[in-house]
Amino acid sequence: MTSNDLHKMLLDNLSTAVLLLDGDFLIGYINPAAEALLQASRGRLLGTPASELFSDHELSYQTLVEVMDTGHPHIRRHEHLRILNSDSIQVDYTITPVDSGDYRQLLLEMQPIDRFLKINREEALLSVQNTSKSLIRGLAHEIKNPLGGIRGAAQLLEQELRDGGLEGETLEFCQVIITETDRLRNLVDRLLGPNHLPRLESINIHEVTEHVGALIEAEVQGNLTLKRDYDPSIPAINGDREQLIQAVLNVVRNAMQSLIDANSPAPCITLTTRIRRSFTIAGQYHKVVCRLEIKDNGPGVSKDLKERIFFPMISGRAGGSGLGLTIAQTAVNGHQGIIECESEPGNTRFSMYLPIKV
Repeated sequence: MTSNDLHKMLLDNLSTAVLLLDGDFLIGYINPAAEALLQASRGRLLGTPASELFSDHELSYQTLVEVMDTGHPHIRRHEHLRILNSDSIQVDYTITPVDSGDYRQLLLEMQPIDRFLKINREEALLSVQNTSKSLIRGLAHEIKNPLGGIRGAAQLLEQELRDGGLEGETLEFCQVIITETDRLRNLVDRLLGPNHLPRLESINIHEVTEHVGALIEAEVQGNLTLKRDYDPSIPAINGDREQLIQAVLNVVRNAMQSLIDANSPAPCITLTTRIRRSFTIAGQYHKVVCRLEIKDNGPGVSKDLKERIFFPMISGRAGGSGLGLTIAQTAVNGHQGIIECESEPGNTRFSMYLPIKV
């Protein structure tokens, strides 16, 4: 094996995306890792300007010129690549000048960071949620015990009043105490989420979405458009049908109420299902997951609310309980999944990721 063959073999087996650029900043070599990152073949990329790979191609071009002129390596972080038929992805990249005889070339190394950023966000979110759950469980115990005593005392008082022949407002006051005590107990139970582990069975995710879709369409009576964009090839998942229906319904109903409250023109909710491969949730790697995306064209979630939207008692609506998304996230977490939110005016997306056993 010649030296050139050995170098090519080493580059071809690197997990880091590597490109070699000529003096005009055109791609002269690309390794398989770079093909996978850019989602394009070597034949398509060879001879194309490297700066056009980036969303800010003018900045990337100026960086290439600077490295070529000065001969000093340069590192840029959190830059966005433009991927064919896909969203942009973030990378850190390094440009290193390489002198090869009479002319200079540039070695471009790119490392995707979207996955690492996503894992860090998930870990932070799950850590806060676990802390919140522990706090809520402690508070629930402290609240439910005296509530039981208050309710029991109110019932005894009501019975004594009836036995004593008293009627009217006094009995009504006792009923108010009992009713409000029950309401508070129910609120605490909802804060705690499902009171049993998921009863897993093989279900089609589209059975869940269609059930929710039928409920929403009956509720809105044609005042909102509900679109479906399904991947029918998605295999069955192991899940608790009732819990997943409740989780999806809470998210979809949240979107519906946001559209109605904002009086959005042409209000629309889109349910999309897709397969995602090589996905990490809470530090656990999954070969295949199902992504259910719930998208609406409403006003969006405010920046200050977006970071806290899954916390209990946090609501962007006047009169909202702030429990719907908390309950949904808890149910999905119980399936080893997660819900993520991305939002801007006119495009709010809640993505629900559920592992598929293969």
